[in-house]
Amino acid sequence: MGYEGYLSDRMLMSRDALNRKQIKIKIIEEDERSRDFSKNGDRVLIKKILLIIQNLETEEIEEIELDIEALENRMKKERLFTSSNRWVPRIDIKNNFVSGNRHIYLLSDAIALDIVSF
Repeated sequence: MGYEGYLSDRMLMSRDALNRKQIKIKIIEEDERSRDFSKNGDRVLIKKILLIIQNLETEEIEEIELDIEALENRMKKERLFTSSNRWVPRIDIKNNFVSGNRHIYLLSDAIALDIVSF
């Protein structure tokens, strides 16, 4: 088995600034009809995610299902703009989990609306 087949769990996680919580995002639903083959590469439009938050001090795990599409629409309606980017490159999706460097793009509206806090 080469290095291409090896998938580190650390790639799929991100942590808060104080290193108290660990975050993992699993894709529940994506829009199969919307595919982007532009200069940005092969990207997928995400609709729903499962946010898995692990408290590293107490080892408790919290799971939150977020409808990213509904959050984006709510944000546009209430604040006239949105900062989320639901388009995720296919190379940043491993085993239906989003790599850690894309977490903030998917969670920005949920954080702004105080649905998710760290």
